[in-house]
Formats: sequence, C-alpha cells, structure tokens
Amino acid sequence: MVVEPGLCALNSHHFVLRILTGGLKLKFSRPVTHSVVAFFFTAPIFLVTGDPMLRAITTSFLILAAGTLSADEAADTSKTTPSEIIFPGDSVDLSEFVWKNRPLVVFADSPEDPRFIQQMAFLNQGLDDLRERDVIVLTDPNKDSGSALREKLHPRGFMLALIGKDGRIFLRKPLPWDVREITRAIDKMPTRQQEIRDRRGGS
Repeated sequence: MVVEPGLCALNSHHFVLRILTGGLKLKFSRPVTHSVVAFFFTAPIFLVTGDPMLRAITTSFLILAAGTLSADEAADTSKTTPSEIIFPGDSVDLSEFVWKNRPLVVFADSPEDPRFIQQMAFLNQGLDDLRERDVIVLTDPNKDSGSALREKLHPRGFMLALIGKDGRIFLRKPLPWDVREITRAIDKMPTRQQEIRDRRGGS
C-alpha cells in the first residue's frame, strides 16, 4: 500500500492507496505466492500527534487496507486448497499403499472422456466419505501414459478399479459410480468391517 496525495487504486495482488496526509507515504506489498505484508514508513502517520482529521482519515484507510488484504488472502487460499486424496497415478507404485490406503483408480483414454469427467465430479462430491474409508484416488486419463497402473490393471477406455488395503483388486467397473455405490462396496470388505468393529469396541 502506498499512501501519497491524490490516488486510490486496487487490484488482486497489490493495494495502492494515496490520501491527503501531507508527507505520509506507506507501502503494502503482498506477492501472489506469499502471505507477506511489508510496511515502509517515510513520514509520521499522524496517529499520535497531528491534525485530528488526518488521524481519522489515516486510521480508516489502514483498517480498509488490512481488511482488503485479508479477504484477498482468504480467496486465494480457497482457490488453491487441494483435495488431499486425489493424485495423478502415472508415476505411483501401488505397493506403497498396502495396509495404509484403498486405492481407487480412474482410467480413461482422454481427460475429455465424458465418463471420466462424470466420475471425477462424483468423487469430488463425496471426498469426506472416501477419506473416512482411507481411500486414495489415482487418475490416469492418458492411454499412452505407459504407467505401472496400466500395466497392472489393463484398462480399455474408461475403467474404475477399487483395490483393497491388502493390495488385491476388489472390483472393476466400465461405467462411473457415485460415492454411495463405492462406499457400499468398501463397507463389504472384510478389512473395512473389522475396522468398524474395532472402532465400536474402542468407543
């Protein structure tokens, strides 16, 4: 934020503000990838001494600037928050998930495949239910990826595959499934049923 006579400007990455406060000059800088607010004072701010009107104007604009930066920061964070359980599957080794997660693998020949798009929409609507069941979603919408997942599961076009914590393939589906169907299938797994019993016993 720069405070100099005569100008008030605002954009998504920098806030520039100039008011009639004599020699007052302030600068706020918030780069896109950092949550940093830098203050550079080249003259008194008139908060303690000076003209009462100038003190009031200065205080008001400082509060406005802080609120604008906070709101902008919150907006940036909401846009970049990852799903936490959905990852590209073209370079993963399924063995790293044994007894830790239940991989749910989504294949397609292209990310533009309507079935792939629909499946990902289904999954994003039920991330909490999948996370509760230790599911990790691996995607490979490129028929030429040559990934280890393709070598192991041999998909043809779109395919949804659910793998248990023991590393065994539990089911394959040629069409999208919603999260309710997926979680019902998971809850039938012996390991999941044991998890439920253990949770009830420990509560």
